[in-house]
Amino acid sequence: MICPKGENPRVIVMALGFRIDMKPHLGAFDLVERKDHMDLFGATALIAFALHLAFNQVVIKVTSGGFGPIFQAGVRSLGAVIVLMIWMRLRGVSFKVPRTALAGGIASGLFFTLEFMCLFTALDITTVSRASVIFYSMPVWLSLIAHFFFPNERLTRLKLLGLILAMSGVAIALADRGDGAFSWKGDLMALTSAFCWAGIICCVRMTPLSQVPPAQQLMFQVMISAPILLLLAPFFGPMLREVEVIHVAGLLFQIIAVASLGFLVWFWLMSIYPASSVASFSFLSPVFSVILGWLLLSEDVALSVWGALVLVASGIYLINRKPRIPA
Repeated sequence: MICPKGENPRVIVMALGFRIDMKPHLGAFDLVERKDHMDLFGATALIAFALHLAFNQVVIKVTSGGFGPIFQAGVRSLGAVIVLMIWMRLRGVSFKVPRTALAGGIASGLFFTLEFMCLFTALDITTVSRASVIFYSMPVWLSLIAHFFFPNERLTRLKLLGLILAMSGVAIALADRGDGAFSWKGDLMALTSAFCWAGIICCVRMTPLSQVPPAQQLMFQVMISAPILLLLAPFFGPMLREVEVIHVAGLLFQIIAVASLGFLVWFWLMSIYPASSVASFSFLSPVFSVILGWLLLSEDVALSVWGALVLVASGIYLINRKPRIPA
């Protein structure tokens, strides 16, 4: 399968920050006919997926009421390993990877571990709205890194404007202390997780791991993170809190609908639609996260956070906007 001329499948990873480097060959998804434009089904599916990811931020926050954040992240990774192993076996996807990809796989797994240690901790001690605005700023930091390390991804004037807008939004979110109930620790944890997210993509793109099928890349990350997170969990407070059915359900939702099969659905969409078209939907995730935090958790979202959200979402949109080609 060949991507349409002018489309780079890896650009979407910069937009949404998914932890896997995309390429035309997707193994089990090769039989899907690729389209050169976004249709109604694709747009609906991508909007739904952005909403799905935003809802997951709320689920993590709620699930923290029953499980410690690091333990929750570790169990999620462990569960994802099991689900992915079953899926790969049923689909005939090989578990073998080239030796040259091992270093990149280990590095991405370590970044993944730190990313979710920080993100789950951030969501435990601050609001979904604040954490999401900061966390989903990842494309901003990645575009800045790409300008210096990836020759074909220099900052254009439009991208630079998007970068300035989004960085301003993050600065506003960090500067707003509200009534003092928001901790610097939570904000910095969310920011660190965004940096790790960008780091994963960079280490994948700079190593032979980019030639490994997506399911195997994801397996690297959850398989490495699971034991590390579970071993560290006892050092970060009680692993079990007041566990109820809703907390167990939340953990199962993360394992099945997000960390394993959820991302595989996203890869399926990526195998069908142009990368630049998919990238244009990336700004919706922080928007939906703030709205859901406000609606479902009754979070008090300050006016400054709404303003920060507009700046970050606008910046991400401009960074991923495909430049017009003169006729």
